[in-house]
Amino acid sequence: MTRRLMLLALIAVASTILLAADLALATEICETPEQFIQVEGRLPRVALMGAEKKIDILVEGTGSSVLTGPEGEKIAYPARLQAALAKQLPGTTVVVRSDVKPRRTAVDMAKTLEALPAESLPGLVIWQTGTVEAIRQTDPAEFRDLLDRTVGKLRERGIDVLLVNMQYSPRTDVLISDGPYADAMQWVAQQRDVPLFDRLGVMRHWSQSGTFDFSASGRSQLAERVHDCIGRLLAAIIIENAGLATKKSRASN
Repeated sequence: MTRRLMLLALIAVASTILLAADLALATEICETPEQFIQVEGRLPRVALMGAEKKIDILVEGTGSSVLTGPEGEKIAYPARLQAALAKQLPGTTVVVRSDVKPRRTAVDMAKTLEALPAESLPGLVIWQTGTVEAIRQTDPAEFRDLLDRTVGKLRERGIDVLLVNMQYSPRTDVLISDGPYADAMQWVAQQRDVPLFDRLGVMRHWSQSGTFDFSASGRSQLAERVHDCIGRLLAAIIIENAGLATKKSRASN
């Protein structure tokens, strides 16, 4: 074997080792039970967009959907979701837009979603809500009915919906009763046959299992890692529930 061939072989082996290490690290950081990824709910519009090789997503949310700082937009979960989908679906144009503002209520977001112009409708709306309602102790039944009506109207317009519930924090867990609002969102997801990403449950699991220490210092770096994991988990749910063929599945055929 010539020196050049030996060098190429060593580079290939090193690349394989680094790739395996990256995958192992990703699995370790984002360790998540399947119950949080294998969720019910249809995404027929996303399936059609996937076949057309162009996926358009709108994230409608509050402050927990963004990160501060000059790089905040690039490392928050909407951007990480776009990167994860693009990586898993090569050849598909993926655009994830964000309409995110702090302290918005579900009522505020419902008005925005119902007023989406026909000429620029997204194929999928990821609706993150519930935190403000839990803090303000909004009537859970009113919250549930609002979500149900709005999701129904979006589906009538041909828009898929993926619900995302509240984030978990050990500092506020005993102060805020978020259970009734998480239950309301689960009910709407089941009634409307749309997926729900249980962000509250996932983050609580990460905290209890020691995957992430949400009381530790260096919270900016922690937030970046958490948002990256959330983006990848959302991508997995979208791909699974839309029945999209991924890079991995195509390679195995």
